[in-house]
Parts: sequence; structure tokens; C-alpha cells
Amino acid sequence: MDRLQGAPKRVCGLYVAFSATPKTGPKHSNAVFLYFEALESKEMPVNLYPTALIYSSHNRCEYLHRNWIVQRALEHPHNKTVLYLPFGMESRESQDFSWGTFKWYFDHFTPFGLDAKVFFWSDGLSRHDAEIFFNMVEHSEVVILGGGDVNLGFERYDAMGGYFFDDYDRFKNYLHRRQNTGKLTVGFSAGAAQLGDVCAQDDYHRCYALIHNVTTTLHHEWSRETELRQLAWRFPGHLAFGLPNDAGIASNQGYLASGNKWQVLQFIIDTSWDLPEDNFHIKTRQGMGIEHIYHDGRKWIFNGGDVMIRIFSPDYGYQGTWVITPHNPTVFDYWSQSPSGFVNIDHIMAEH
Repeated sequence: MDRLQGAPKRVCGLYVAFSATPKTGPKHSNAVFLYFEALESKEMPVNLYPTALIYSSHNRCEYLHRNWIVQRALEHPHNKTVLYLPFGMESRESQDFSWGTFKWYFDHFTPFGLDAKVFFWSDGLSRHDAEIFFNMVEHSEVVILGGGDVNLGFERYDAMGGYFFDDYDRFKNYLHRRQNTGKLTVGFSAGAAQLGDVCAQDDYHRCYALIHNVTTTLHHEWSRETELRQLAWRFPGHLAFGLPNDAGIASNQGYLASGNKWQVLQFIIDTSWDLPEDNFHIKTRQGMGIEHIYHDGRKWIFNGGDVMIRIFSPDYGYQGTWVITPHNPTVFDYWSQSPSGFVNIDHIMAEH
């Protein structure tokens, strides 16, 4: 099918589309496209198409769900599958409810070929069921880790591999295999915490680290800044972000020929869900951005369209970080918050 109107586009390898002022009604949104002029003498060495998306939302806001999730599945010529996993919900009834909050939205795209599926957790699952589960996880174009209880989700995901295959890292490894093949894995609410590197609720499990060196608070509000500061203080080696409703971070990461690790974060603000009765819950419609607290207490507010580029040396002795905003050609150094000597993403990658 043709690309849905307003959907994200790839520009110089970067998957970009960012919200602007919404039109009337929750089904409408605008997009601002950010262009990076490639350096003629050096080719972009990596594919920046997002392989992970973490987000917080009150309902199925149109811009984020259509442009960043549904469209990603529909872009594939034949594998237009989305798999939803409500493993963080305690009972089957609550899992059904969680799936229902997504199914009604996905059903709108069935005529375009979208094939949305769900896999429910049950204490009575068999090894055959587990084989089906991992086959779905491996081959679905988009997989969504749903909300609920973070640690309950961890226990169930890990048990799918540990109980049936004596491999408690099986699910994590499958997610990384997806990332290595360019498929998109999405974390909604609790799922967003699980896809980071560490999380506040992680008592004894290791997060899946599809977004390396990042941790978040979900359904963030201005009154929860103290909580975000505590998270930044607790994990000083990681970047802590507060994701309000409705906002997200899309990411891809990999290795350069030099052996350095690269990561690109794209910040998404969605103000498209404008039902009056829900306005209180949609903090982005009240002007809230994605808050970030440095480990030293400084603060940065990220807006829709902002991009962060990170480079890590193999021993993590070097960590370079830069920020690009859509309406300013300057590449800012994250640490000093001052203009850097780089021109664009291509330039940063080529020099590392």
C-alpha cells in the first residue's frame, strides 16, 4: 500500500517525523521533518532506522501509534504483523482488557493489510505453546511489550525460555536478534522500562537493553521531578528521562568499523489525542516535554524532533554525546551544552 499520509520518512538513513500543532480531533496530527545534509566525502556508515521505541500514552494517540508503530508494519511488502504481549497483567481478564485497548485501534488498519496478533500468558502453557511464542517473537515485524507490573512481566518473559528451554536469557536474546535484523520492538508503559538498560522497579532482573544506557520514568508529570532526580542519582552511568503522556523515544544502536558503539535517540511528542475529557492525562498537550536530569543535577528538556547522538568507546572510557534540534542547525555538545565542532550526524559518525 502507499505510505499513510503524514507517516515518517527516511532521510539520509534517519527515520524522522515529529509532531507539531495538532488539528482538530484525535485522528489528526501534523509532522515536521528534520533533514540532515550528508557530507559528500564520507558515506553514512550505519543504518539509523529505529529498532526500539519506548513510550508512555493515555490512549492510542494517533500520531505516535500510526506513524511509528502501524506504519512500520505496513511498510513491509508482505510481513505486516504486529504482536502484542500483555505479560505484565496479572489475570487473563486483565490481559484481555489490555489487548482490547490496542485491538480497537489496530482493527482500523486491517483493510490495509495489518495483521495484529496477541499472545496471552497462562500457567498451563506447554512447550509447544512456547515454541509458537518464540516463533512469533522472532518473525513479527513489530513486537509490543505491554503495560502492567514490570517485574511480573520480567518473570513471565524469562520463564518462557527458562522453564521450557532451560535458557532464562532466551527472550532477551530473541529481542536482540530482532534488533540485529532491523525489526522494531516497542515498549509501552511497563514495557518501556523493560527495554531500557536499568529501571527503578528492577529488583533482581536485568533489563533487556534494546535502548542501551538509558532509563526512564513513565507517565511522568511535573510533580514527579524528584523521582526522576533520584533515578539519575541511582544510575549515574545512564541517561534518565521522564516520559509524559503522550511521548516516546525511538532508538537504534550498533557498532562502527572503529569498534566504537553508536546510538541515536529520536524524541517524540504527540499532542494528537484531543478529547476534552482526557485532556488532564495528556501532559504534552499542556506543554510538557521529555525531561532529562543529568547525574550532576542539571536539566535538559527535549522536544519533538530533537535527536541525540551518542558514541561509546569499547571500554566506555570515552562517551561523546550531542544534541540536534529541528529548527537550529547547530550541533550541541550534551556535556557542555555549547555548540560543538560537528556539522551533522554524518560528520559525528565519520570522525569516530
